[in-house]
Amino acid sequence: MYQLNKIVSGMMGIAVLSVLTMNAYAAGAKVSASDKKMIASAMSAAPAKVAKGATIVAMEADGKMRTVRQGTNGFTCMPDNPATPGPDPMCMDKNAMEWVYAWIAHTNPTPGKVGFMYMLSGGTDASNTDPFATKPDAKNHWIKTGPHVMIVGADASFYDTYPKNADPDTSLPYVMFPDTPYQHLMAPVK
Repeated sequence: MYQLNKIVSGMMGIAVLSVLTMNAYAAGAKVSASDKKMIASAMSAAPAKVAKGATIVAMEADGKMRTVRQGTNGFTCMPDNPATPGPDPMCMDKNAMEWVYAWIAHTNPTPGKVGFMYMLSGGTDASNTDPFATKPDAKNHWIKTGPHVMIVGADASFYDTYPKNADPDTSLPYVMFPDTPYQHLMAPVK
């Protein structure tokens, strides 16, 4: 899962939704080299057809999000977080984005509002069991995953049919953050 754990402490919770603004790219101005790199990183998270029409957002140094490129298909992609040990760009639909904002704000996501995320570059996570861990330690079950997709926001009973191991076999579908409001299905893809 995209390593938002490193940025959670810098976020102002759900209020971040109100600070998403269009930048010069959306207005038609020249795109900076760093924005081009962020766009390429974010687009690597999803299939080309999805990424091409997705909105691209990036985290600023002050913890606020900005829109790097406005999209047209309802998906939002975020570039790799350079503070994490491995690549972890992600791309999600509207419901999954709402789920992510609930996680950042430490509020409960809306149950039954199913969302879908791509992480085709894989990811690294400080914990498979603690949604708010900021670094790996002996108790929080640090994991590294290959390319995968995620289903978030499903009713709790949906997740009961999948393994909920603290140290899962990441080559098979499993539940991350089991038995918390942030549990979600991790499904590896090739």
